Amino acid sequence: MPAQNIASSAAALLGRSRTMFHSAVKAAAALGLALAVLQPSAAAAQQTYVVGSDRGGYLHDRLIELKNLQQNGVRVEIRGKVCYSTCTMFLGLPGACVDPATTFGFHGPSRGGRRLAQEKFDYFSRVMAQYYPAPLKSWFMAEGRNRISGVHKIKGSEIIRMGIPACRSA
Repeated sequence: MPAQNIASSAAALLGRSRTMFHSAVKAAAALGLALAVLQPSAAAAQQTYVVGSDRGGYLHDRLIELKNLQQNGVRVEIRGKVCYSTCTMFLGLPGACVDPATTFGFHGPSRGGRRLAQEKFDYFSRVMAQYYPAPLKSWFMAEGRNRISGVHKIKGSEIIRMGIPACRSA
């Protein structure tokens, strides 16, 4: 969790007392520094990240996860039964591979299942699509993103035909 988020939460809980807020900021900064120092060694110890069944999550959180994996050179294997929503963005990481039996689920960006204003919808659609190989990216922008309720399902074997390599058998 970024230091600013910790500090903001601390300030809200503590009634925004100036003295306590500054103490919380200092503690959050120290915690953030400690996590930054520990994070690279943990990533280095685990060169392969295996994605099990993952039904997605918040775009902001996934973008942070993707950035950390990419910066640390961690290879991603998508092997779960399902990979829905933001999980599909792992496809854009260098060296990512997929299990042919995994079912991928795609839908457009929304806020709590409600369609966004067109400008935001287009922007966040492009953010998501940048993590897809060219044929999948084109399909997503033309069709896949227009589903807000439910998901378009595509098997890993089809994703492999679009240019993402199959994972080696375990």
